[in-house]
Parts: sequence; structure tokens; C-alpha cells
Amino acid sequence: QVQLVESGGGLVQPGGSLRLSCAASGSIFLLGSMGWYRQAPGNQRELVAAFTSGSKSNYADSVKGRFTISRDNAKNTVYLQMNSLKPEETAVYYCKATVIFTTTTRDYWGQGTQVTGTS
Repeated sequence: QVQLVESGGGLVQPGGSLRLSCAASGSIFLLGSMGWYRQAPGNQRELVAAFTSGSKSNYADSVKGRFTISRDNAKNTVYLQMNSLKPEETAVYYCKATVIFTTTTRDYWGQGTQVTGTS
């Protein structure tokens, strides 16, 4: 069993910053890609930023230059530094990880952390 635990969400004023963390634990043979997604009320879940193969990162166009994804492989943890936050970026932010087992891979999701932009 693999668990993803997110933290760091909260209330933030326009232009403010938050740093999200996601730690993976459990029966992890090898951790593959990790990333962050968000889902606002009434909207579909969308990619925010993610590491794909190796250390290559991918960002949604709307967050480029403001958000930075980073990873600590020793801690099986991925971070999302969010700067210059906008009220419309209020959403539940989810961590996703692909765990590589000996014969298969499986995606896991965290429980989500709420980010609320105040006006």
C-alpha cells in the first residue's frame, strides 16, 4: 500500500505565496513521475506541474514563471512553490505519483489540500 500525504494549503491573499508538499510512503519499489493537479468547483481536474521522465518538468501555461515544482528523491517528496497566486486559482490541489513495481506501475492520488485565494 502506498500513501501520499499533502500539506501546505491554506488561505492566501492575491499575489501571495504558498508551498505545497507531498510525501509518498509505503511499499514503494521505485517512484516514477510525480506531480500536482488542481480541481476548482465545477471544473475538471487539471495539470498544474509535474515531473515526467527523469527530471524533466512540465507546467500548465497559466502557471509558468510563477510556480516551481521540485523533488527530493531521498524523501520521496515533491514540492510546489506557488508565487503570485491569483484568486481564481482557488482549488483543491492534488498530488499524483506513479509507483513502479516489479511487474507493473500504478498511479496514486493524495487526499488533496485546499488553496483558497482571498480577495
